[in-house]
Amino acid sequence: MNYLFVHNNFPAQFRHLAAHLASDPANEVRAIGADTARPLRRVVLHRYAMSPGHVAQTHPFARRFDNECRRAEQVLYVATMLAETGFSPDVVVAHSGWGEALPLRAVFPEARIVNYCEYFYRSHSSDVNFDPEFPALGLDGLVGLHARNAMALLGLADADLAISPTRWQRSTFPAEYAGKIAVAHEGVDTDLVAPDPDARLVLDDGTVLTREDEVLTFVARNLEPLRGYHVLMRALPAVMAARPKARVVVVGAFGVSYGQRPPEGQTWHRIFLEEVRDRIDLDRLHFLGHLPYERYLDVLRVSRAHAYLTYPFVLSWSCLEAMAASCVMVASDTAPVREVIDASTGILVPFHEPARLADALIDALAHPERHAEKGRAARARIVRRYDLRSVCLPRLTRLLAGAGEPAAPRPAFGLPFLG
Repeated sequence: MNYLFVHNNFPAQFRHLAAHLASDPANEVRAIGADTARPLRRVVLHRYAMSPGHVAQTHPFARRFDNECRRAEQVLYVATMLAETGFSPDVVVAHSGWGEALPLRAVFPEARIVNYCEYFYRSHSSDVNFDPEFPALGLDGLVGLHARNAMALLGLADADLAISPTRWQRSTFPAEYAGKIAVAHEGVDTDLVAPDPDARLVLDDGTVLTREDEVLTFVARNLEPLRGYHVLMRALPAVMAARPKARVVVVGAFGVSYGQRPPEGQTWHRIFLEEVRDRIDLDRLHFLGHLPYERYLDVLRVSRAHAYLTYPFVLSWSCLEAMAASCVMVASDTAPVREVIDASTGILVPFHEPARLADALIDALAHPERHAEKGRAARARIVRRYDLRSVCLPRLTRLLAGAGEPAAPRPAFGLPFLG
């Protein structure tokens, strides 16, 4: 069969699936991506270039849509070139959030089009207006937020099938589309992401950490409020005072992936570090920045307690990978987290209460034997529900072939998915 993946940052969420399909010599797999796209073995990548758009005269509600239309135009050019050279995909898989799906039905009318539905913006039960510390969106902001969903809705209208990685993420989309959206996660390689009793993490100063040390870990793509960085930092004075041998290892860059930006010339990393600087031991706090994947896995493998915090938003890969590594999870009691973590697989604490987070982290660090079973249960859940080879790739492959269509009704917001 012929497959086409469309994502400006390819391979992104399609890395495992595209590689799996490309490993079969009976398949021809191609991809369309922007300049940031990266090649994948046996996948022919076609890049497009995005020139800066001039949207000053565009209404603020429509500026995102304007940029997405410009991106769609570039995808149209590449897709047309593929069609003219004889490539006819049987299945097209596209991320719905960037505008790239807009021209696909017109160019490939006979293809089975599958949309990846990551998130639908809402003014309630979501990241928006969740944190009272930061300014709430006014009416203009809420209307603009609603407009951000335009391309996702157009993509859903065109698609034969849509895929969302978690039940909660599917629940963010309008109820009338629930029957079109299957829940299918891209998967965790649990053979690679696994505990290692002999793991070692060498810090920049030469310090070697192992499973015998008290290591508290925190991971985010960027250190920002949406992923609870400020809550972690406010918990650290109590944690470091109660556990004088604990090391805190923080992985993440200092930019912004999601949510509000810091004041001009500042970073959230620096703002919240300065807030607690005089009450923590800086020699035991290690900011490692963005890490190569193998070193990041070493961080998880030496962790005694792993803090995972998030607004009601897309569930991070790092959460599932930390669970797969048998980390003892101390996580925010927010809807996307409750889908994978309950009392048997971790410790849930209110997002907005640093003192409660500190108490849970202190207990996990002080009594590893008491909480070890939670780590083992967390890994067992990921293996059972999200294993790449035995669960996720077979399900995704069936869905792309037209089998295993969505069967479950849309759950209520925050409904836990246990098992």
